[in-house]
Amino acid sequence: MITLCINQPNSDPYFNLAVEEYFLKSFQEDFFIIWRSLPSVVVGKHQNALAEINHEFVQNNQIPVARRLSGGGTVFHDPGNVNFTFIRNVEKISEVNFKVFTVPVIEALKKLGVEAYTTGRNDLQIDGKKISGNAEHIHRNRVLHHGTLLFDSHLEALKGALKVDLSKFEDKAVQSYRSEVTNIANYLPTPILVEKFTDFLFSEIVQTFPEAVVYEPTHEDMEAIQKLSVEKYQTWDWIFGYSPRYRFTNKLETENGEIRIGLLVEKGLITEASITGAIPAEISKKIAEMLLGCRHDLQVITNLLPLLNEEIYENGLSTEELMKGMF
Repeated sequence: MITLCINQPNSDPYFNLAVEEYFLKSFQEDFFIIWRSLPSVVVGKHQNALAEINHEFVQNNQIPVARRLSGGGTVFHDPGNVNFTFIRNVEKISEVNFKVFTVPVIEALKKLGVEAYTTGRNDLQIDGKKISGNAEHIHRNRVLHHGTLLFDSHLEALKGALKVDLSKFEDKAVQSYRSEVTNIANYLPTPILVEKFTDFLFSEIVQTFPEAVVYEPTHEDMEAIQKLSVEKYQTWDWIFGYSPRYRFTNKLETENGEIRIGLLVEKGLITEASITGAIPAEISKKIAEMLLGCRHDLQVITNLLPLLNEEIYENGLSTEELMKGMF
């Protein structure tokens, strides 16, 4: 079977996720793709996006949030993180296991003097620290396997973007397993730039395929991928609206006392809202009514609450306090 190999130069996270789905569903050949994205947070298909990210951090730092086709946990992408994708035809899905795809990566790292290994948790580690998370998606008789490789990633941004209080959320979504992470670059005997590492990894893995062909996507491919990116991967409905139903609860300490906030969110929209405690019933009712049907989204609620700013302020509260209490 021919394996089409692509060293993907595009750094747009939504485009890169659309690339995977397009070649998975529109072709019959096997694929190997290597790619990097601009800073972004990518949640798994079955995760609650809001519960996995530090909403205020990603907004303040203008870090886009994306949702991928596969399951598993949330990951952080930036130019220092190298992503690899395998798409393979199989006769039986049971034939595929993660090692089939991670062994070539481990062997390539070994040639650079880096001893990486698997742990059984769908990840790769060096010295007890995570350098790679992997996930899969099945489409008919085709398997999409992809993984990250923290080469020289901004680890402080990673920690900031993924730092959340999961106690506020009650749902059945898949939750991420937080591990101590490190960069591959810290373990290289001879330092190299991420661009050289990417090219090396691509070259090494391409050589493992009996019938490898370097593929240049056509104009038609690029148009179809961009269309998928815009119509699916960039949409709020896919990124946040696809999240499972969840309840959000939080307590807010104010000068007047404790305020308790409860929200029921379905497909990203607030379907129930209660604001109780040290807040007048009339104001509480107005806020709850205003929230019904709107997105559980920081920017949306930031724009809504100031409509009641005067009444909220007169009762010794602030819209900023209430807004933070809802995330």
